[in-house]
Amino acid sequence: METWRLISTGSLSPAENMAVDEAILIAHSKGLVPPTVRFFGWNPPTLSIGYFQKIADVDFDSLRQKGLGFVRRPTGGRAVLHDRELTYSIVVSESHPQMPSSVNESYRVLSMGLVEGFRQLGLSADMVSLATEDEKRKYESLGSAACFDSPSWYELVVEGKKVTGSAQMRQLGVILQHGSILLDLDVDLLFSVLRFSSEKLRERMRNGFLEKAVSIKQITGRDLTFQEAETAFWRGFEKGLRVRLEPSELTAEERQLAKELVDTKYGAADWNEKR
Repeated sequence: METWRLISTGSLSPAENMAVDEAILIAHSKGLVPPTVRFFGWNPPTLSIGYFQKIADVDFDSLRQKGLGFVRRPTGGRAVLHDRELTYSIVVSESHPQMPSSVNESYRVLSMGLVEGFRQLGLSADMVSLATEDEKRKYESLGSAACFDSPSWYELVVEGKKVTGSAQMRQLGVILQHGSILLDLDVDLLFSVLRFSSEKLRERMRNGFLEKAVSIKQITGRDLTFQEAETAFWRGFEKGLRVRLEPSELTAEERQLAKELVDTKYGAADWNEKR
């Protein structure tokens, strides 16, 4: 069984989290580190927006008043509030024997770790194919126009609802997939830091979101701790990816590169306010 690296960085700043993901990707592209799964949190709780999203979507006055952080992700999708969640990232070469060439199929393979993680928690989780129009219509309401992003051909469904959102990018011959596993969800906080053309539209979008996204707590009534979730998804990724995850630390080169990326990219207005 192949051994991959497991990194647990705890709660980092918004810029640090995105910088560490990219630093791991670069180190892996150079052959310096093995495929890596990372678990992390956010300090402070943070609103992240997708690479192509417009900065005008964000209410920065509200963001500051509520003490929330902000960062632009290198991946696509829309605004995500990183608060009561376990966040994961996976870095693996596009040429890895387990990786299909298509984005959709590689998403399916990597997300089997999520499926098995939810099953570790005793939750019924499945990767649903959206290959037909009937299947798309059946599950399209489980996605979130405001928050979650996933490839169009598959949806990860837990107890019949969507509880995680993931996005993927490819650079230097390496896949980076990261996403949010919702332990709990504060919908009011999310919609209070986004701009809408009218309060009526804000309320309509908020109500629609409440019907679509769900957290582990809402499903189970259980306050799952970060550590409990991390352990479950550690075992889940091992089973789903058929690898052994060996706990490790970031290398000195990764730490230095992450620091540089914070200073020059993810902590800079040129990146975060570019659109």
